[in-house]
Amino acid sequence: MKVPLTIIDYLRRAEQVYPERIAFVDEADQPAASWGTKTYRAMAATARAQAAGLDALGIAQGARVAVVSQNSARLLTSFFGVSGSGRILAPINFRLVADEVSYIVKHCGAEVLLVDPDLDEPLRQVTAKHRFVMGAQSDEELYRFGVEPQAWTPDEDATATINYTSGTTARPKGVQLTHRNLWLNAATFGWHMGVNDRDVYLHTLPQFHCNGWGMVYAVTAMGCKHIILRKVDGAEILRRIEQHGVTLLCGAPAAVNMVLDAAEQWQGEIPGRGRVRIAVAGAPPPTRTIERVEAELGWQFNQLYGLTETAPLLTINRPRPELDHLVPAERAMQLGAAGGPALGVEIRVDEQGEILARSNVIMEGYWSQPEETDAAIIDGWFHTGDGGSIGENHTLIIADRKKDVIISGGENVSSIEVEGAIFSHPDVAEVAVIGIPDEKWGELVLALVVKKPGCALTEDAVMAYTGTKLAGYKCPKHVEFRTELARTATGKLQKFKLREPYWKGYTRRVN
Repeated sequence: MKVPLTIIDYLRRAEQVYPERIAFVDEADQPAASWGTKTYRAMAATARAQAAGLDALGIAQGARVAVVSQNSARLLTSFFGVSGSGRILAPINFRLVADEVSYIVKHCGAEVLLVDPDLDEPLRQVTAKHRFVMGAQSDEELYRFGVEPQAWTPDEDATATINYTSGTTARPKGVQLTHRNLWLNAATFGWHMGVNDRDVYLHTLPQFHCNGWGMVYAVTAMGCKHIILRKVDGAEILRRIEQHGVTLLCGAPAAVNMVLDAAEQWQGEIPGRGRVRIAVAGAPPPTRTIERVEAELGWQFNQLYGLTETAPLLTINRPRPELDHLVPAERAMQLGAAGGPALGVEIRVDEQGEILARSNVIMEGYWSQPEETDAAIIDGWFHTGDGGSIGENHTLIIADRKKDVIISGGENVSSIEVEGAIFSHPDVAEVAVIGIPDEKWGELVLALVVKKPGCALTEDAVMAYTGTKLAGYKCPKHVEFRTELARTATGKLQKFKLREPYWKGYTRRVN
């Protein structure tokens, strides 16, 4: 017997096994009017009501529904109400500016656009056939309770979500993740992290970010309680952990640093000591950060490596018993590697030092970009664009980044995109954008600018101008002016030479 694997399996199990358990506690200060607390029975009914509402709008199965929102119960439920009814969910980074969001909505052909109230005005120019500002009024229009939605014939190879990633090009690419991709990623990630029906999960990770790495599904299947956090704040994370008995969370190194900073001012015992497990990805954190998580917070540190194109879990590094005898500093060194392959994943490094992966969690392809897909998946292997090596026990060690991507605060920033924005300034003659190491954010965006003769361009002017073109996290945090930039004989920027002074003393070219 073969039964299709679809993500609605996760919510169906929660409704059947844990119907009266609290499914989520929504952020109390949601501008869209908080949904408060709902049980899994109510959450499943809401997902079906959303599907029925899309039926009423004439949104066919296979059509795209885009959502631009910070973490919310509405977005969480949409992973099931939209994808679970045969439509395709496109969760969009809420930090993007209007031009960027508009491109994504048009590129994926979204017929429905749901916008967070705080983003309504900034995204006023972004439209779709049906545009809703999330809130009580849109709830009445979008959710049809008591109406059975149209049946969908489950297809595990159907696209469930399209997640846009910065990649190495000026325009983001839409990663098609199938139900099979997401189902297997969530199952294996949940297994590796030991997700169980006693867990309480805090949404410190943006839900749009590769579908919360799959935890939106894994946590649901086990009947765990979702605690929605709208804005990442170190002190607030500690308060929520204390208030709700949180046991599990995920985040980028920048979020970890926020918690460590807040812990220094915390009065009393650190919440979650000996109980909390945290999974970290986005960029390899410094070993000192890992050591502090274990020593100062008393939390279990877990690191994973993956990409949006891989759903995302490829490798995971957990504090296995073999490390128990090590002192914290030595254990942190071991946990600083990307880890061993997750169940069902094959990892190898080719002759050029690029990391390749093969697994059921690898994307179907890039939406409407077959040439990009063919360039990324060759002979059954996905080319990550990252460089590294494989050590003892098949542990992957990230050493360099072949793709020209800067990872700042766990977010991918395309240097090409930033260069394009800065170069459009009339006083800029040349520009190169690179990532430089930073203890808090992993990397910071640095712009090296050659001014046109006779102009009086300033650092503040460049940063302000870029802010009108791109999301804040993509904008340069520093600008340095140069008389020339290192180039090859054919005129190509030699970024390795530009980076060299900033990375001197670092063994890896990612931070």
